[in-house]
Amino acid sequence: MLKIGRYDHAAYWSFFCYSGCSFVIPVVMIELARSLGFPLDSGGMGLGGLLHVARSISMLAAMLACGFVAGRFGKRRTLGAAVALMGCGITLSALTNSYLPLMLLVMVAGIGEGTLEGIATPFVQQLHPAEAGRYVNIAHSFWSVGTFCCVLGIGALLERGANWRFVVAATGVLSIIPVLLLWLPSRRPYPEEAKVARNTEVWRRSVEILRRPRFWLFFAGLFFGGGMEFCLTFWAASFVRMEFSAGAWAGGVGTAAIAAGMFVGRMVAGMLVRQRHLWHSLLCCALLGMPVLAGMPFLGSGSLAPLFLLLFLGGISVGPFWPAWQVYCTDRMPECDPTLIFIYLSCAGIPGCGFFTWIMGVAGDRWGLGKAFLIEPGTLVLVTLILLVERLTPRRTKTPSPPTCP
Repeated sequence: MLKIGRYDHAAYWSFFCYSGCSFVIPVVMIELARSLGFPLDSGGMGLGGLLHVARSISMLAAMLACGFVAGRFGKRRTLGAAVALMGCGITLSALTNSYLPLMLLVMVAGIGEGTLEGIATPFVQQLHPAEAGRYVNIAHSFWSVGTFCCVLGIGALLERGANWRFVVAATGVLSIIPVLLLWLPSRRPYPEEAKVARNTEVWRRSVEILRRPRFWLFFAGLFFGGGMEFCLTFWAASFVRMEFSAGAWAGGVGTAAIAAGMFVGRMVAGMLVRQRHLWHSLLCCALLGMPVLAGMPFLGSGSLAPLFLLLFLGGISVGPFWPAWQVYCTDRMPECDPTLIFIYLSCAGIPGCGFFTWIMGVAGDRWGLGKAFLIEPGTLVLVTLILLVERLTPRRTKTPSPPTCP
């Protein structure tokens, strides 16, 4: 039976707000771009994708540092500070009047998001070390809940004439909820909160991970898989609105269909998939996603129902990937520090998100956003090959249990 406590709820709200802050800019992108002078239908998609590249750079820098920060201050305080910084950056971005200040504030929010990305998964893993795969998948499913609520709510508000600045600011303000859950006193303290890891010890454990060839296979897999997952959700609303001449509400429904599929995929994986079946789960998701995502560019511009169905199925296929990939890596490298594995794998996924988001924007400017979506099944082919190669790679026999960074 699952055991859920206050800090589980804090993690759920953190993922919920993280998703909202990540997707509020893409969902309002058409209105925002028109307001700030780089309309998407006049060659501005590259600049839209570049926003996420800048965000990814700041996220990557934050993730590289967050292991040392969490080692000094503990996961709970670090996660609370990350959520607060993320919310402030997104809220203030609603006040910008030009592209450059928007990019800078998105990068500020990215520092908080990068720290959250690096710390939130080991935060949950430390609460439930025996069955981390189940609890991590359930926690990550609230990313999908946040996406679903964000895109539908924002789509409805935009359809009714709400200003994009209002919805961006409101999304950022929501982050106060997980900050309070993390920072207010609790009768049951977070485990290992009092422990402090020296920087030299964090560095030693990092070197132990980075010198292993197996880790770099997982690193490459999350680069491609993370880019595939985020590109699908980042560009879905613009794809629906531009390729099908639909309104803001329909764009929101398209992204919500992905989020609903991701929620289903992650909850099913969390409830049913045991640790020993993670590899099979990852392979099935990749094989399911290839034909689904490859079919999207060939639907034409008729009814939206088939597109929404494919987006939902695409969400099911990509949803369990990120959390299951990270937990599977810790299972295959049990001699290494799991917290640092989570952090350094995210250092692959986030740049993958930024790179492929930008590439799809550039490809969309040149060939149309529909054809650019063929990048999605291509990344799944590469992920499948990496899964097969990793499975055939001999595993270390020496498996001591290392201490874990707090």
